[in-house]
Amino acid sequence: MENLLHYTWKHKLFPLAGLKTIDGQEVEVLDVGLQNTDAGPDFFNAKVSIGGTTWVGNVELHLKASDWFLHHHDEDERYDSIILHVVEDSDAIIHRKEGAAIPQLVLHIPDAIRARYQELLTIDKYPPCYQAIGDLSNLMIHSFLSSLLVERLKERCEQIRQRYEEHELNWDDALFCTLAHNFGFGVNGAAFDAWARTIPFRAVDHHRDNLRQVEALFFGQAGMLDLQILPPYYRESVQQEPYYQELCSEYSFLKHKFGLKPISPSLWKLARMRPDNSPFVRMAQLAMLYHNEIVTSRNMLDAPDKDALCSMLRCTASSYWDTHYIFGSTPTGSHPKQMSDSTLELLLINTAAPFLFAYGHRKNLPEYCDKAVSLLEQLPAENNFIIRNWRDCGLSVNNAADTQSLIHLKRNYCERKDCLRCRIGYQYLKRAKDE
Repeated sequence: MENLLHYTWKHKLFPLAGLKTIDGQEVEVLDVGLQNTDAGPDFFNAKVSIGGTTWVGNVELHLKASDWFLHHHDEDERYDSIILHVVEDSDAIIHRKEGAAIPQLVLHIPDAIRARYQELLTIDKYPPCYQAIGDLSNLMIHSFLSSLLVERLKERCEQIRQRYEEHELNWDDALFCTLAHNFGFGVNGAAFDAWARTIPFRAVDHHRDNLRQVEALFFGQAGMLDLQILPPYYRESVQQEPYYQELCSEYSFLKHKFGLKPISPSLWKLARMRPDNSPFVRMAQLAMLYHNEIVTSRNMLDAPDKDALCSMLRCTASSYWDTHYIFGSTPTGSHPKQMSDSTLELLLINTAAPFLFAYGHRKNLPEYCDKAVSLLEQLPAENNFIIRNWRDCGLSVNNAADTQSLIHLKRNYCERKDCLRCRIGYQYLKRAKDE
């Protein structure tokens, strides 16, 4: 609850009149100061009138005055500069090292603010601040979503940075690993990520002109050539398929040549999945992309627009997959496994935009960061339960930049109950003061 006391002070969500120190001196808060998120006093450079004298300095807040000793501030010289100690419970008198008492103000969190904050923490409905949506200005919403989008891209940027450093500062490898992770489309993202880490890209580059060898390498390293990954009724039939036998033979050669070790087949999730989203089909598409040598960091950075990026990523799995979605499955009507427009849009959202932003951030080239944001603004809004909930509350959602911002809001604010850091949460709490 101390965080709420900090919040109440920071935003002046308390009655400003009639404030007095515990010894009866009138207090006027002229400037609450700048909140400090590091070690040291809670607020810097506050401006406060105490008993008619204006003081400029630091302010410290505690639920109980005795917390001063609990936190060992009495042993820290930085706290000698405190001009006002703000507490909810004055259970101790605090003195500076030379003996003078530090002015102490008892500040109660208003009951309406406390009740509304508890409501945000405990309400089951999502978003919990749904009642405030209708009162938000378009300017406020746009500003908040823009800042959330940058937060999300920076979060994605960190993931790409790690891949970049793991692969000896090679942008092409970092891009491919990012793309592979996103080919899992959530369900198999972790498996694709683990698989991509096993591919020795530099060692196998000179094999990429042979599609069958690329497929053998990819399926083999994924553990997908292991019969145990297949349903029992497919295991016998697949051993009669020339395509499967050829992949096994090629992988045996490549595995020995490069000293490879596949990931466990148990990492893959196969149940309740649409055929076109089968990890076997996605792996075949990735093999085609790698074979074509079109998806490179340079091509992605130079692509003029989203249509060019879609053309780069659009591919069709080899002909075996026209009639299959898993090894050994009963052949169906011919259906080329080409990525749909919606799939391509998700790959642009989750791969292209973060990669452009990560490159621009790493190289200090803001034009690529701007290009990433522009790409998301050009893409249609995603349609999932998170976005539908916000729309049901009356929030206008126009493009993928908006939806990425709202996904970040849910995962990094709402799910963590971090309402005190949210601008919408602020509006909801502020309404309690104004009512």
